[in-house]
Amino acid sequence: MASRKESAASGSNPLDTPVKQIQIDGLVVLKIIKHYQEEGQGSEVVQGVLLGLVVEDRLEITNCFPFPQHTEDDVDFDEVQYQMEMMRSLRHVNIDHLHVGWYQSTYYGSFVSRALLDSQFSYQHAIEESVVLIYDPIKTAQGSLCLKAYRLTPKLMEICKEKDFSPEGLKKACIGYEHMFEEVPIVIKNSHLINVLLLDLQEKSTVADKHELLNLSSSNHLEKSLQLLMDRMDDMSQDIGKYNTYCRNLSKQQQQKQQYLQRRQQENAQRQSRGEPPLPEEDISKMFKPPQAPARMDTLLIAGQINNYCQNIKEFTSQNLGKLFMAEALQGHSS
Repeated sequence: MASRKESAASGSNPLDTPVKQIQIDGLVVLKIIKHYQEEGQGSEVVQGVLLGLVVEDRLEITNCFPFPQHTEDDVDFDEVQYQMEMMRSLRHVNIDHLHVGWYQSTYYGSFVSRALLDSQFSYQHAIEESVVLIYDPIKTAQGSLCLKAYRLTPKLMEICKEKDFSPEGLKKACIGYEHMFEEVPIVIKNSHLINVLLLDLQEKSTVADKHELLNLSSSNHLEKSLQLLMDRMDDMSQDIGKYNTYCRNLSKQQQQKQQYLQRRQQENAQRQSRGEPPLPEEDISKMFKPPQAPARMDTLLIAGQINNYCQNIKEFTSQNLGKLFMAEALQGHSS
């Protein structure tokens, strides 16, 4: 992902005004959905570039293009050159060609990762207003478009710049998993002609609605979400075990250091009573090197992903409970 982000610096013109709203053309949404339907399979992630412009505190996304799928064997493929050629071609036909972010699909909401953090940091560091769009095809297939925009918070940007992911650094910055990403509201906008066309197509459409609003068969979705949640809980348990081991080793070393200083003090007192010179000075820090603290950023990301899974499960189950009460009321009314 690094090469993709390095080319994002071209055409950057950051403003001091933060982005408070994102306006997306309907065509961009359709392109993202079409990209996943053509190249995304199951948990495979598809990604692409967002193009547009910044108007005051509003980020307008007017176009996008995908990253082509390629394997490591395709050594001749140059991602940076591909992006530059695409942007040059769009500029020749008078289409917005300025980088404003990137998009990525997700599998059951599994997008909070180190790869996404590093990629968005590279984008946001080069282009201050850039965002990442997360498209969830699983929720969209159930009848409601799921498209969210995220940015890194200023606190997290400072931590990533300093690259201090130690427990002390994160504690000093007062940052937790809830302070990592900020969601930006999205508005999908179409031209008046497109709205008229959609209304006309809706009246002429003969395709029946495939989404059964009162369908209660949700065991597969809920089972998969709970399975992913348990996997992340296992990862969190392992990270907590590593941190506890570090704390025990650090405490044990501090005790050994104090015992050594006490023995040395007693020895110097005895030598002084015998009229002998004290022991030579020694570098205690070299004798007792503190154990290396484990990086805590991955733990924060796991906690953020766990919170995301819990929110998805909460939203999904609350909808099903509403359907259940509604179905019960309809059944009692019909009887």
